[in-house]
Amino acid sequence: MIRALYSAASGMSAQQMNVDNIAHNLANANTTGFKARRAQFQDLIYQSVVQPGAASGQQTVVPTGLQVGLGTRASSNEILFTQGQFSQTDNPLDLVIQGKGFFQVRRPSGDLAYTRSGAFHVNRDGNIVTADGDPIEPAITIPANALQITIAQDGTVSYTVQGQTAAQQAGQIQLAGFANPAGLNSLGGNLYTPTDASGDPTVAAPGGQEGLGTVLQGYTEQSNVSVVEEFINLIVAQRAYEANSKVVKAADDMYQQVNNLTR
Repeated sequence: MIRALYSAASGMSAQQMNVDNIAHNLANANTTGFKARRAQFQDLIYQSVVQPGAASGQQTVVPTGLQVGLGTRASSNEILFTQGQFSQTDNPLDLVIQGKGFFQVRRPSGDLAYTRSGAFHVNRDGNIVTADGDPIEPAITIPANALQITIAQDGTVSYTVQGQTAAQQAGQIQLAGFANPAGLNSLGGNLYTPTDASGDPTVAAPGGQEGLGTVLQGYTEQSNVSVVEEFINLIVAQRAYEANSKVVKAADDMYQQVNNLTR
């Protein structure tokens, strides 16, 4: 009986974590470059009343055994790096990555972070920066007198100035790739940092032989959250939570019956 109470309680706790994860996904349904997370669970330890394969005689063994599970727990919430939909904008510095890869961002601490959000701007010094003012890496500067900015699919940034017909190159955007992007550490603000699970970044020009994607100017990548799918997951999590709560009530009713035996 005690096992049923604690197993059901662990199920309720796991489904609460699942609902928290779904709420986070839905809250970022309109966040540029956001990648949804999928909660995953695993069963807890088992109490072996009869060990499978234990000897039941001199020449026979128990075929299945008797093991009682002790519930579940949330094990991870994996980041799903599927491609989000593209939204066309009027900003020539808005970029999307068609395929794998991340933009590199230099944080105020000097460390590099990585993002899929390509909503860039130009600061007062002409540097291409994120919405938080962090410059991209390698740094690219656009002159104040630039008339038209063009970013090619290979990341080459060029501009034209008044009185000149030839375009001037300002630099080339570099992308970073990871062997296991799901192992990246989320910092918030659409930023990730590498971990031992993700591996070290591989930096290269877009569209190269390293398998990184190309960049497309004038678009932003929307969140890959499917609102319909998240609502379905929410219903399933809510029903699972309800089922576990009924197990708690059933166990309580059985305890009540035991307590009433002496009456």
